[in-house]
Amino acid sequence: MATELHNLSSYDPTLIPQGKGKRVGIVVSEWNYSVTGNLLRGAYDTLLKFGVESEDIIVEHVPGSFELTYGAKILIEKANLDSVIILGCVIQGETPHFTFVCESVTQGCTALNLQQNIPIVFGLLTTNTLDQAKARSGGRHGNKGDEAAITALKMIALQSKYN
Repeated sequence: MATELHNLSSYDPTLIPQGKGKRVGIVVSEWNYSVTGNLLRGAYDTLLKFGVESEDIIVEHVPGSFELTYGAKILIEKANLDSVIILGCVIQGETPHFTFVCESVTQGCTALNLQQNIPIVFGLLTTNTLDQAKARSGGRHGNKGDEAAITALKMIALQSKYN
């Protein structure tokens, strides 16, 4: 559903699985940190709200969105996690750089999901303007970080169901 029609932070809390005893990694881009910092706060606070202990939330920063998938790979290999959330923001510019970074992160996240045994959650904003990014990182459209944390909890529950 288009974001224009759906607030990213609207959900029924009774449908969200609890995260007690789960370990979640968050890899966040330093680039556009006025946006990604808000995404991080949303994801972190939502994980806490649903029972993930603060010591079980591992946060690592990487320079830009391109580095998100490698950061996720390191956490998967070294941190014994139940899920990894990647958070970044790429804003359309005048060059094809936007397309290359967005496609790379999308393909990298998909590859990690297929190669690894834990869910990797895609929390990359790909917007045309800074205003659109702000609207999706705590503004009028809610916070994509909240949505990423909820997705992580739901995917952890799905995987647990079949283990």
